[in-house]
Amino acid sequence: MIRAMRVLMVSKACVVGAYQRKLEELAALPGVELTVIVPPAWREGDTTLRLHRAYTRGYRLLAEPILFNGNHHLHVYPTLGRRLREMQPDILHMDEEPYNLVTAHALWLARGLGSAALFFTWQNIQRRYPPPFSSFEKLCYRVARHAIAGNQEAAAVLGAKGYRGPVTVIPQFGIDPAVFHPVAVASNGPRPFRIGYLGRWTAAKGIDLLLRAAAGLEGEWRVEIRGSGEEGPALRALAEQLGIQDRVEFAPYVPSTDVPAYLAHLGALVLPSRTTPSWKEQFGRVLIEAMACQVPVVGAASGEIPNVIGDAGLVFPEGDVEALRGHLARLRADPTLRCSLGERGRQRVLDHYTHQRVAEATWQVYQSMLGEKNGRELL
Repeated sequence: MIRAMRVLMVSKACVVGAYQRKLEELAALPGVELTVIVPPAWREGDTTLRLHRAYTRGYRLLAEPILFNGNHHLHVYPTLGRRLREMQPDILHMDEEPYNLVTAHALWLARGLGSAALFFTWQNIQRRYPPPFSSFEKLCYRVARHAIAGNQEAAAVLGAKGYRGPVTVIPQFGIDPAVFHPVAVASNGPRPFRIGYLGRWTAAKGIDLLLRAAAGLEGEWRVEIRGSGEEGPALRALAEQLGIQDRVEFAPYVPSTDVPAYLAHLGALVLPSRTTPSWKEQFGRVLIEAMACQVPVVGAASGEIPNVIGDAGLVFPEGDVEALRGHLARLRADPTLRCSLGERGRQRVLDHYTHQRVAEATWQVYQSMLGEKNGRELL
Protein backbone atom coordinates (compact mmCIF):
# COMPACT_ATOMS: atom_id res chain seq x y z
CA MET A 1 0.00 0.00 0.00
CA ILE A 2 1.40 3.42 -1.00
CA ARG A 3 1.35 5.85 1.92
CA ALA A 4 -0.07 9.34 1.56
CA MET A 5 2.26 12.24 0.82
CA ARG A 6 2.83 14.26 3.98
CA VAL A 7 2.45 17.96 3.23
CA LEU A 8 3.20 20.75 5.69
CA MET A 9 2.01 24.19 4.63
CA VAL A 10 2.97 27.37 6.51
CA SER A 11 0.66 30.30 5.80
CA LYS A 12 -0.21 33.34 7.88
CA ALA A 13 -2.89 34.16 5.28
CA CYS A 14 -4.86 31.11 6.38
CA VAL A 15 -5.85 32.73 9.66
CA VAL A 16 -8.71 34.03 7.47
CA GLY A 17 -11.51 31.50 7.63
CA ALA A 18 -12.67 31.90 4.02
CA TYR A 19 -9.22 31.01 2.71
CA GLN A 20 -9.29 27.68 4.55
CA ARG A 21 -11.77 26.40 1.99
CA LYS A 22 -8.82 25.80 -0.34
CA LEU A 23 -7.20 23.68 2.37
CA GLU A 24 -10.24 21.42 2.59
CA GLU A 25 -10.20 20.98 -1.17
CA LEU A 26 -6.49 20.18 -1.11
CA ALA A 27 -6.87 17.67 1.72
CA ALA A 28 -9.66 15.90 -0.20
CA LEU A 29 -7.41 15.11 -3.17
CA PRO A 30 -5.92 11.61 -3.53
CA GLY A 31 -3.02 10.71 -1.28
CA VAL A 32 -2.69 13.98 0.64
CA GLU A 33 -2.04 14.12 4.39
CA LEU A 34 -2.11 17.85 5.05
CA THR A 35 -1.04 19.88 8.08
CA VAL A 36 -1.18 23.67 8.02
CA ILE A 37 0.65 25.97 10.44
CA VAL A 38 -0.70 29.46 11.08
CA PRO A 39 -0.11 32.00 13.85
CA PRO A 40 -2.82 32.44 16.53
CA ALA A 41 -3.32 35.91 15.03
CA TRP A 42 -1.63 38.18 12.50
CA ARG A 43 -1.24 41.93 12.87
CA GLU A 44 -1.80 43.85 9.63
CA GLY A 45 -1.19 47.53 10.35
CA ASP A 46 -3.75 48.65 12.90
CA THR A 47 -5.83 45.49 12.44
CA THR A 48 -5.38 42.16 14.20
CA LEU A 49 -6.66 39.16 12.25
CA ARG A 50 -7.36 36.42 14.77
CA LEU A 51 -7.45 32.81 13.65
CA HIS A 52 -10.96 31.91 12.53
CA ARG A 53 -11.42 28.13 12.21
CA ALA A 54 -14.11 28.11 9.52
CA TYR A 55 -13.17 25.20 7.22
CA THR A 56 -11.12 22.53 8.99
CA ARG A 57 -12.38 19.23 7.59
CA GLY A 58 -9.84 16.62 6.53
CA TYR A 59 -6.58 18.23 7.67
CA ARG A 60 -4.80 19.53 10.79
CA LEU A 61 -4.72 23.27 11.43
CA LEU A 62 -2.09 24.16 14.03
CA ALA A 63 -1.65 27.58 15.63
CA GLU A 64 2.04 27.98 16.44
CA PRO A 65 3.83 30.82 18.28
CA ILE A 66 5.25 33.55 16.07
CA LEU A 67 7.99 36.11 16.64
CA PHE A 68 7.91 39.64 15.17
CA ASN A 69 4.19 39.41 14.46
CA GLY A 70 3.11 41.95 11.84
CA ASN A 71 6.55 42.16 10.21
CA HIS A 72 6.22 40.53 6.79
CA HIS A 73 9.97 40.35 6.26
CA LEU A 74 11.22 39.24 9.68
CA HIS A 75 8.50 37.12 11.30
CA VAL A 76 9.44 33.54 12.11
CA TYR A 77 8.02 30.45 13.89
CA PRO A 78 10.41 29.34 16.67
CA THR A 79 8.79 25.88 16.94
CA LEU A 80 8.98 25.08 13.23
CA GLY A 81 12.12 22.98 13.48
CA ARG A 82 10.50 20.73 16.09
CA ARG A 83 7.35 20.39 14.01
CA LEU A 84 9.34 19.45 10.92
CA ARG A 85 11.28 16.78 12.82
CA GLU A 86 8.04 15.36 14.24
CA MET A 87 6.23 15.25 10.91
CA GLN A 88 9.06 14.47 8.47
CA PRO A 89 7.00 15.95 5.61
CA ASP A 90 7.58 14.91 2.04
CA ILE A 91 6.72 18.45 0.95
CA LEU A 92 7.08 21.77 2.76
CA HIS A 93 4.84 24.41 1.18
CA MET A 94 5.89 27.89 2.29
CA ASP A 95 3.05 30.24 1.43
CA GLU A 96 5.44 33.20 1.74
CA GLU A 97 7.79 35.33 -0.36
CA PRO A 98 11.36 34.04 -0.84
CA TYR A 99 12.99 37.23 0.51
CA ASN A 100 11.36 36.83 3.94
CA LEU A 101 13.14 35.32 6.93
CA VAL A 102 10.34 32.83 7.62
CA THR A 103 10.79 31.28 4.17
CA ALA A 104 14.57 31.08 4.27
CA HIS A 105 14.52 29.62 7.79
CA ALA A 106 11.95 26.97 6.83
CA LEU A 107 13.64 25.96 3.57
CA TRP A 108 16.99 25.62 5.34
CA LEU A 109 15.41 23.32 7.93
CA ALA A 110 13.65 21.30 5.24
CA ARG A 111 16.88 20.82 3.35
CA GLY A 112 18.44 19.17 6.39
CA LEU A 113 15.54 16.72 6.63
CA GLY A 114 15.38 15.93 2.92
CA SER A 115 11.90 17.43 2.46
CA ALA A 116 11.12 18.89 -0.96
CA ALA A 117 10.24 22.58 -0.46
CA LEU A 118 8.49 25.27 -2.45
CA PHE A 119 7.71 28.95 -1.93
CA PHE A 120 5.00 31.30 -3.18
CA THR A 121 5.48 34.78 -4.65
CA TRP A 122 3.21 37.63 -5.76
CA GLN A 123 6.08 40.03 -6.46
CA ASN A 124 5.64 41.24 -10.06
CA ILE A 125 8.12 44.13 -9.95
CA GLN A 126 11.82 43.36 -10.24
CA ARG A 127 13.38 44.71 -7.07
CA ARG A 128 16.80 44.39 -5.49
CA TYR A 129 16.71 43.86 -1.74
CA PRO A 130 19.40 44.88 0.74
CA PRO A 131 21.06 42.34 3.04
CA PRO A 132 19.97 40.18 4.74
CA PHE A 133 16.86 39.90 2.54
CA SER A 134 18.90 39.42 -0.62
CA SER A 135 20.64 36.51 1.12
CA PHE A 136 17.31 35.00 2.14
CA GLU A 137 16.17 35.21 -1.48
CA LYS A 138 19.33 33.56 -2.87
CA LEU A 139 19.09 30.74 -0.36
CA CYS A 140 15.47 30.07 -1.29
CA TYR A 141 16.27 30.12 -5.00
CA ARG A 142 19.02 27.57 -4.40
CA VAL A 143 17.12 25.21 -2.09
CA ALA A 144 13.54 25.28 -3.46
CA ARG A 145 12.41 22.39 -5.65
CA HIS A 146 9.56 24.47 -7.10
CA ALA A 147 8.04 27.95 -7.00
CA ILE A 148 4.42 28.98 -7.29
CA ALA A 149 3.88 32.47 -8.74
CA GLY A 150 0.56 34.20 -8.21
CA ASN A 151 0.70 35.91 -11.61
CA GLN A 152 2.51 35.74 -14.96
CA GLU A 153 4.81 38.68 -14.31
CA ALA A 154 5.92 37.27 -10.96
CA ALA A 155 7.08 34.14 -12.79
CA ALA A 156 9.08 36.30 -15.19
CA VAL A 157 10.62 38.25 -12.30
CA LEU A 158 11.87 35.01 -10.73
CA GLY A 159 13.71 34.10 -13.91
CA ALA A 160 15.16 37.57 -14.31
CA LYS A 161 16.49 37.48 -10.76
CA GLY A 162 18.24 34.15 -11.17
CA TYR A 163 15.81 31.46 -10.04
CA ARG A 164 16.34 28.44 -12.30
CA GLY A 165 13.88 25.91 -10.91
CA PRO A 166 10.40 25.04 -12.18
CA VAL A 167 7.65 27.66 -11.74
CA THR A 168 3.89 27.22 -11.93
CA VAL A 169 1.46 30.15 -12.06
CA ILE A 170 -1.42 29.60 -9.60
CA PRO A 171 -3.25 32.29 -7.62
CA GLN A 172 -2.83 31.98 -3.87
CA PHE A 173 -6.56 31.45 -3.29
CA GLY A 174 -9.70 31.05 -5.32
CA ILE A 175 -13.30 31.72 -4.42
CA ASP A 176 -16.21 29.54 -3.38
CA PRO A 177 -18.78 29.57 -6.24
CA ALA A 178 -21.48 28.52 -3.78
CA VAL A 179 -20.89 31.79 -1.91
CA PHE A 180 -20.20 34.03 -4.91
CA HIS A 181 -23.04 33.30 -7.29
CA PRO A 182 -25.66 35.21 -9.28
CA VAL A 183 -28.32 36.82 -7.09
CA ALA A 184 -31.71 37.79 -8.49
CA VAL A 185 -32.51 41.49 -8.08
CA ALA A 186 -36.13 42.55 -7.76
CA SER A 187 -37.19 44.93 -10.52
CA ASN A 188 -39.17 47.99 -9.46
CA GLY A 189 -39.15 49.77 -12.75
CA PRO A 190 -36.26 51.39 -14.63
CA ARG A 191 -33.06 51.82 -12.62
CA PRO A 192 -29.93 53.84 -13.36
CA PHE A 193 -26.89 52.00 -14.67
CA ARG A 194 -24.82 51.29 -11.55
CA ILE A 195 -21.03 51.23 -11.78
CA GLY A 196 -19.17 49.85 -8.77
CA TYR A 197 -15.70 49.90 -7.28
CA LEU A 198 -14.82 47.84 -4.19
CA GLY A 199 -11.40 48.13 -2.56
CA ARG A 200 -8.77 50.45 -1.15
CA TRP A 201 -8.93 54.17 -1.90
CA THR A 202 -5.34 54.78 -3.00
CA ALA A 203 -3.86 56.61 -5.98
CA ALA A 204 -2.61 53.32 -7.44
CA LYS A 205 -6.15 51.98 -7.70
CA GLY A 206 -7.07 54.68 -10.24
CA ILE A 207 -10.48 55.59 -8.81
CA ASP A 208 -10.02 59.14 -10.11
CA LEU A 209 -9.95 57.69 -13.64
CA LEU A 210 -13.32 56.07 -13.03
CA LEU A 211 -14.81 59.37 -11.84
CA ARG A 212 -13.47 61.24 -14.87
CA ALA A 213 -14.77 58.55 -17.23
CA ALA A 214 -18.23 58.56 -15.63
CA ALA A 215 -18.46 62.35 -15.84
CA GLY A 216 -18.78 62.13 -19.62
CA LEU A 217 -21.39 59.38 -19.71
CA GLU A 218 -24.84 60.04 -21.09
CA GLY A 219 -28.13 58.80 -19.66
CA GLU A 220 -28.94 57.69 -16.12
CA TRP A 221 -26.07 56.25 -14.11
CA ARG A 222 -24.58 56.13 -10.63
CA VAL A 223 -21.10 55.30 -9.32
CA GLU A 224 -20.71 53.50 -6.00
CA ILE A 225 -17.28 53.64 -4.40
CA ARG A 226 -17.01 51.15 -1.52
CA GLY A 227 -13.98 50.82 0.75
CA SER A 228 -11.68 53.21 2.58
CA GLY A 229 -8.31 54.90 2.28
CA GLU A 230 -6.30 58.09 2.29
CA GLU A 231 -7.58 59.23 -1.10
CA GLY A 232 -11.15 59.64 0.16
CA PRO A 233 -11.09 63.46 0.62
CA ALA A 234 -9.39 64.03 -2.73
CA LEU A 235 -11.86 61.77 -4.53
CA ARG A 236 -14.86 63.52 -2.99
CA ALA A 237 -13.37 66.87 -4.03
CA LEU A 238 -12.85 65.59 -7.57
CA ALA A 239 -16.49 64.44 -7.80
CA GLU A 240 -17.59 67.94 -6.82
CA GLN A 241 -15.16 69.54 -9.29
CA LEU A 242 -16.60 67.35 -12.07
CA GLY A 243 -20.14 68.23 -11.02
CA ILE A 244 -21.15 64.61 -10.42
CA GLN A 245 -21.26 64.54 -6.61
CA ASP A 246 -25.00 63.79 -6.64
CA ARG A 247 -24.38 60.69 -8.75
CA VAL A 248 -21.46 59.30 -6.75
CA GLU A 249 -21.79 57.48 -3.44
CA PHE A 250 -18.82 56.92 -1.14
CA ALA A 251 -19.45 54.26 1.51
CA PRO A 252 -17.47 51.89 3.76
CA TYR A 253 -16.52 48.34 2.84
CA VAL A 254 -19.35 45.90 2.35
CA PRO A 255 -19.28 43.11 4.98
CA SER A 256 -17.88 39.98 3.35
CA THR A 257 -21.15 38.09 3.74
CA ASP A 258 -22.99 40.85 1.87
CA VAL A 259 -20.62 41.20 -1.08
CA PRO A 260 -22.56 38.93 -3.50
CA ALA A 261 -25.79 40.87 -2.87
CA TYR A 262 -23.96 44.17 -3.35
CA LEU A 263 -22.38 43.01 -6.59
CA ALA A 264 -25.69 41.70 -7.93
CA HIS A 265 -27.22 45.15 -8.39
CA LEU A 266 -24.25 46.50 -10.37
CA GLY A 267 -24.26 46.92 -14.12
CA ALA A 268 -20.45 46.78 -14.10
CA LEU A 269 -17.57 46.36 -11.64
CA VAL A 270 -14.51 48.45 -12.52
CA LEU A 271 -10.87 47.98 -11.42
CA PRO A 272 -9.02 50.95 -13.00
CA SER A 273 -5.59 50.32 -11.42
CA ARG A 274 -2.47 52.17 -12.53
CA THR A 275 1.14 51.02 -12.19
CA THR A 276 3.45 52.96 -9.88
CA PRO A 277 7.22 52.59 -9.32
CA SER A 278 6.52 50.46 -6.23
CA TRP A 279 3.27 48.64 -7.06
CA LYS A 280 1.52 46.85 -9.89
CA GLU A 281 -1.80 45.01 -9.68
CA GLN A 282 -0.91 41.47 -8.62
CA PHE A 283 -4.27 39.82 -9.24
CA GLY A 284 -7.45 41.76 -8.43
CA ARG A 285 -9.50 39.34 -6.35
CA VAL A 286 -12.63 41.52 -6.59
CA LEU A 287 -12.68 40.74 -10.32
CA ILE A 288 -13.24 37.02 -9.82
CA GLU A 289 -15.79 37.72 -7.09
CA ALA A 290 -17.79 39.86 -9.51
CA MET A 291 -17.31 37.44 -12.40
CA ALA A 292 -18.58 34.56 -10.25
CA CYS A 293 -21.70 36.65 -9.57
CA GLN A 294 -22.15 37.16 -13.35
CA VAL A 295 -21.41 40.88 -13.10
CA PRO A 296 -19.58 42.34 -16.13
CA VAL A 297 -16.08 43.53 -15.27
CA VAL A 298 -13.94 46.30 -16.73
CA GLY A 299 -10.25 46.50 -15.88
CA ALA A 300 -7.14 48.45 -16.76
CA ALA A 301 -4.31 46.71 -18.61
CA SER A 302 -2.27 46.85 -15.39
CA GLY A 303 -0.34 43.90 -14.02
CA GLU A 304 -2.33 40.68 -13.93
CA ILE A 305 -5.75 42.22 -14.64
CA PRO A 306 -5.89 41.31 -18.37
CA ASN A 307 -4.88 37.71 -17.63
CA VAL A 308 -7.55 37.37 -14.95
CA ILE A 309 -10.30 38.81 -17.16
CA GLY A 310 -9.31 37.02 -20.37
CA ASP A 311 -12.17 37.25 -22.87
CA ALA A 312 -14.79 37.45 -20.11
CA GLY A 313 -14.75 41.22 -19.65
CA LEU A 314 -13.48 44.50 -21.09
CA VAL A 315 -9.93 45.82 -20.74
CA PHE A 316 -8.77 49.38 -21.44
CA PRO A 317 -5.24 50.81 -21.77
CA GLU A 318 -3.88 51.88 -18.40
CA GLY A 319 -4.79 55.51 -17.63
CA ASP A 320 -7.00 55.94 -20.74
CA VAL A 321 -10.12 57.74 -19.52
CA GLU A 322 -11.74 57.89 -22.97
CA ALA A 323 -11.37 54.14 -23.50
CA LEU A 324 -12.83 53.42 -20.06
CA ARG A 325 -15.76 55.75 -20.80
CA GLY A 326 -16.33 53.95 -24.08
CA HIS A 327 -16.52 50.56 -22.36
CA LEU A 328 -18.96 51.88 -19.77
CA ALA A 329 -21.14 53.46 -22.46
CA ARG A 330 -21.27 50.16 -24.37
CA LEU A 331 -22.28 48.24 -21.27
CA ARG A 332 -24.91 50.80 -20.29
CA ALA A 333 -26.51 50.68 -23.71
CA ASP A 334 -26.32 46.94 -24.36
CA PRO A 335 -28.06 44.54 -21.91
CA THR A 336 -27.23 41.61 -24.20
CA LEU A 337 -23.51 42.36 -23.91
CA ARG A 338 -23.82 42.61 -20.13
CA CYS A 339 -25.54 39.24 -20.00
CA SER A 340 -23.00 37.59 -22.31
CA LEU A 341 -19.99 38.89 -20.39
CA GLY A 342 -21.61 37.91 -17.10
CA GLU A 343 -22.10 34.32 -18.24
CA ARG A 344 -18.57 34.10 -19.65
CA GLY A 345 -17.17 35.56 -16.47
CA ARG A 346 -18.77 32.96 -14.22
CA GLN A 347 -17.66 30.14 -16.50
CA ARG A 348 -14.08 31.47 -16.46
CA VAL A 349 -14.11 31.45 -12.66
CA LEU A 350 -15.48 27.90 -12.59
CA ASP A 351 -12.76 26.81 -15.00
CA HIS A 352 -9.80 28.52 -13.32
CA TYR A 353 -10.43 30.40 -10.08
CA THR A 354 -12.39 28.32 -7.59
CA HIS A 355 -10.72 26.95 -4.46
CA GLN A 356 -11.10 23.50 -6.02
CA ARG A 357 -9.26 24.49 -9.20
CA VAL A 358 -6.48 26.17 -7.23
CA ALA A 359 -6.14 23.09 -5.01
CA GLU A 360 -6.02 20.75 -8.01
CA ALA A 361 -3.28 22.80 -9.66
CA THR A 362 -1.31 22.84 -6.40
CA TRP A 363 -1.69 19.06 -6.09
CA GLN A 364 -0.21 18.68 -9.56
CA VAL A 365 2.81 20.67 -8.39
CA TYR A 366 3.21 18.35 -5.40
CA GLN A 367 3.06 15.33 -7.70
CA SER A 368 5.78 16.74 -9.93
CA MET A 369 7.97 17.54 -6.93
CA LEU A 370 7.68 14.02 -5.54
CA GLY A 371 8.44 12.55 -8.94
CA GLU A 372 11.56 14.70 -9.21
CA LYS A 373 12.59 13.87 -5.66
CA ASN A 374 12.21 10.13 -6.19
CA GLY A 375 14.08 10.36 -9.45
CA ARG A 376 17.00 12.11 -7.77
CA GLU A 377 17.10 9.50 -4.99
CA LEU A 378 17.39 6.75 -7.59
CA LEU A 379 20.41 8.38 -9.25
